[in-house]
Parts: sequence; structure tokens; C-alpha cells
Amino acid sequence: MGTMNLNLPIGFRCAIFALCAACIQPALHSQAPPQKESLPRVPFVGCKSDGQEGALDAPTGSNQPVNVSAEQAQQLAYYKAEYGQGVLAPRGWNCFATYGSNGSNLYVSPQAIDVKNILTDRWKGFSGSAVQLTIEDGGTSGRFGIARAIARVFPAHVDFAQKIIKEGIQPASSFPSGPFPADKLTYKSKEIVEFETPANTDGLGTESALKKNADPIIGVLVLSNLSADVDLSRVTMRLPVNLASLSSAIIQAVEADAVSTGN
Repeated sequence: MGTMNLNLPIGFRCAIFALCAACIQPALHSQAPPQKESLPRVPFVGCKSDGQEGALDAPTGSNQPVNVSAEQAQQLAYYKAEYGQGVLAPRGWNCFATYGSNGSNLYVSPQAIDVKNILTDRWKGFSGSAVQLTIEDGGTSGRFGIARAIARVFPAHVDFAQKIIKEGIQPASSFPSGPFPADKLTYKSKEIVEFETPANTDGLGTESALKKNADPIIGVLVLSNLSADVDLSRVTMRLPVNLASLSSAIIQAVEADAVSTGN
């Protein structure tokens, strides 16, 4: 860029500065993150739940703004039970949640969910498509599941796992060290790891209500509340082929929620 002739009259110089500012301003606005009001919205779907305090009705809520494309928003809904966080999942699916002192599980499936047996040993889980959001509380018995996840994939926080092992309540063999051999891991930070468990394989994906089959299971684990007891959010999913492109939006929403709550 050429230099300005400083011998120009001051009025001309002011006009030029104003013109330059006007040119730069739109570019600055174009780089600003989308405002919440301008984001597309998806339906809020309340989910019934059952657990420590008995059966609970589905909560009500308003449509939720989400940072996804307009096309993705047309295929998604925000599912939430009375306790715990909510999760994005394909629109029109069924949902149900369980909860207790250790945390909560929110299940979303295109098939009817076996509510009668979901809290018993008779429930066999999902053999097909499903999305599961699990929240584990590190200040309760949920700490055991968190310690297992840390031993597997969060080496920066291994001190927490070692502290739980030293309690002696569960044997050290219950906390295997290192990732599952076949799992594919993508670290977003020391506290966020995305994963894929291949078809017909045991891994992070099958440490859920999703049973292994001919399709892979993907998801994300997020540690939060690090200054206190440490909590874990885990999303595990297997989507039908025609909706597989929604998985990245579901995972990104979980990661963004962790950042916004001070992960």
C-alpha cells in the first residue's frame, strides 16, 4: 500500500481516513461469531426418566438455538430429561433417561425404548441406531467410571485415577491403562477426546448401552469441573447411513457446551 501525502490539507486527510475505516469495518463484522439470536433453532423434546427418586415426567422447554447449518437443523432436535444435560439427536426419535446419585444416562433411539426393563438386568441395550449421553459425577460413585475413562484416554489427569485406585474399593484390574487397541482417538485437548470403535469390536463405544454390530460406534469424552471433583460427559452414537453426517454436529455441540461451562 502507498503512503499518504502528509502535505494534503487536513480536511482531505480526514476524509481519506474515514473512507478507509468504512472499508475495514464490514470485514471486521464478517469475522464475528454468529449471535445466538441468528442461529437456527431446533425443537426441544422433553424425555421421561426414572431413577433414585422414582419416575419423572418429561420437562417442557422452548426451541433451542444451535450452531449448525440450516440443513442440519431441519434434521435435529434437542432432547433433555428433568436431570442432567441435553443432547442433539435426529428429529422424531424416542427418548428416555435414568438417573441416580452417580449421574445420569439419556437414551435416544429411532425404535421404542424398553422402559419397563431399562433399570433391570433384563435390558439388553441397543442393537441398532442410538445416541446415549452419560454424565458421571466425580464426587459420588460416578468417580469409578471417570477413573476408568481417565486411565484409558486422559493421561494428563492420571493422578485422579490413581487416587481412586488407592481407595481399594475396586481392584486395580478394574482400571486398565491405555486405549483399547482398535479404537481411533482424536484429541481436541487434554480434556476432550473423540473416538471411533470399529465394527464388531470392543472399545469405548461398547462401554455403553450400544452393543457391537457390523457398524462402528463413535463419540466423545469430555472432562469438566477440574478444580473440584472432576465430572465426565460421554456421548456414544451409532446413526443410520442417511443421517451419519449429523454426528459431527452432535459431537461439536457437546464440546462447545463443555467450553461454555468452564471445562
